[in-house]
Amino acid sequence: MSSPAIQTTPAAHGEDALTALVALVREDLDACNRQILERMQSPVALIPQLAAHLIAAGGKRLRPLLTLAAARMCGYRGDRHVRLAACVEFIHTATLLHDDVVDESDLRRGRASANAVFGNQASVLVGDFLFARSFELMVEDGSLEVLRILCSASATIAEGEVLQLVIQNDTSSTEAQYLDVIEGKTAALFAAATRVGAVVAGRPVSEAEALDSYGRNLGVAFQLVDDALDYSAEQEKLGKTVGDDFREGKITLPVLLAFSRGDEEEKAFWRRVLEDRQQEEADLPHALALMQKHRAFADTIARARDYGDRAIAALAGFPDNAEKRALIDVVEFCIDRAR
Repeated sequence: MSSPAIQTTPAAHGEDALTALVALVREDLDACNRQILERMQSPVALIPQLAAHLIAAGGKRLRPLLTLAAARMCGYRGDRHVRLAACVEFIHTATLLHDDVVDESDLRRGRASANAVFGNQASVLVGDFLFARSFELMVEDGSLEVLRILCSASATIAEGEVLQLVIQNDTSSTEAQYLDVIEGKTAALFAAATRVGAVVAGRPVSEAEALDSYGRNLGVAFQLVDDALDYSAEQEKLGKTVGDDFREGKITLPVLLAFSRGDEEEKAFWRRVLEDRQQEEADLPHALALMQKHRAFADTIARARDYGDRAIAALAGFPDNAEKRALIDVVEFCIDRAR
């Protein structure tokens, strides 16, 4: 691997890591945001209105940031990665719109979700519109390999969401099934976002695979932390109502750990609240107490740390530069959210 000129940035952790990454690719990110605003326009006024509602809710643009940084780390100095970063964000935004309908969510990033404001039908259809825009961007790029990577990720995301529906409310679900869910619905897009950075830079397959591994492991770590936060964070920090996963009967790692380590009385509790959906006001605090008792939260975060370490290890073969250090620090950002 050739070594581009090394730039120096201070070590950063937590939110500082994301701030440092944004600063590093600011010009590219601004161009990406212009692409997003331009491509979400439509003569059908409800489409940009609904899309703007979700974009105005914030979001850290983490996935497109990964595309921009990965391409720069690999020495790319063109502008293809900007359009592909916008493509990645459209895929992500479309899945958010669809997910909130499926989950009947009222909040997204601390604001009323699009489906709560505009209704389910509009949210699903605008999600479809954003998916179509993402495919336009892929085709305009002209690379069959980029098209393959991002199309495959889009299909895998849908498979992960469907599998989550299949195992929802089923306490006999396994950790392997749960990992299949998060590798599909979350990690696949992280992996694609970083892998295309190597592709646009014309780097060897070995580097593309290393960035795929980085993104995939980072995505798993990110989702593990998200699933733990549902049982521990304040609503303002989480950006959705605390306990949503519990109320929806989602089978996540904290639940699986608490269930598998519990006695028969505790297992009966989990079956009642998750499978039978018979929940009372005191059930969420009791669920939290059981998770504390069996170290479900702490062990979920430890598992996230393990995946984060794998993500960092995947970058070992790349030359030291500012983008590589920023990508390493972003792992800390993803895991530090649990603090």
